[in-house]
Amino acid sequence: MPFFAYVTIFLVIPTLVVVIGAFAGDDGGVSFANVKALTNDYILDAFGRSIVLSAVSAVIGAIGGALLAYALVTSKAGGVLRRVVTSAAGVLAQFGGVTLAFAFLATIGLSGFVTVWLKDHLSIDLYANGVWLFELPGLILIYTYFQIPLMLIVFLPALDGIRPQWREACESLGATTWQYWTRVAGPLLAPAFLGSTLLLFANAFSAYATAAALVSQGSPIIPLQIRGALTSEVVLGQQNLGKAMALGMVIVVAVVMGLYSLLERRTAKWLG
Repeated sequence: MPFFAYVTIFLVIPTLVVVIGAFAGDDGGVSFANVKALTNDYILDAFGRSIVLSAVSAVIGAIGGALLAYALVTSKAGGVLRRVVTSAAGVLAQFGGVTLAFAFLATIGLSGFVTVWLKDHLSIDLYANGVWLFELPGLILIYTYFQIPLMLIVFLPALDGIRPQWREACESLGATTWQYWTRVAGPLLAPAFLGSTLLLFANAFSAYATAAALVSQGSPIIPLQIRGALTSEVVLGQQNLGKAMALGMVIVVAVVMGLYSLLERRTAKWLG
């Protein structure tokens, strides 16, 4: 009962508010004007940039996190290194919002420590071609910061599920390391890897606080567009446009998490 109460209050009710508001007209009746407004160029561009940001940061985070997880699996089971790295990953995966934005500003911002040091000592100007930190490349860099440790956390159990006996059986039959990874371990880990990548995509697609703290002007991604629609002066006939954009995000995340669930079940079949 506590679980269902929690889900109802923080998931079901907000979703219903978004769905109902997206199709609510100015007179309180049903209207499709808000949903049709999603075809505006600036909204489609925001969705496109959000998808690019989420996809690129998810792929980079998935590859980096998977390599780190593999390096961790090859270390001593239950050793100090593994406990320290997994604990740090758990903290860094949740390190976001205003704190993360400030950390990057203090480090590689226009007057950041690293930026000033590189310019004074090595004559390297990080922003010689423009202030990219407050644009899509900067957001990709910052999002990757918490995507890699998240990938480590969600992909490590799949690597732990690979049994040493499978590799020993391959070696006893004369298989090479390449054949083992391409014909045995690789196909077994592929669903888990793809599922974890989808999870990272959903995590980045729904992130808001870090981008909101970093980007003070403009709304390059859809969460910031929703913020603008909810906090700025509303346009006549589009008071619920923010809820319509939120509905679009809900649909995208629902599709991604549905695919993740399918891949997760396939992974559990072999590695459970």
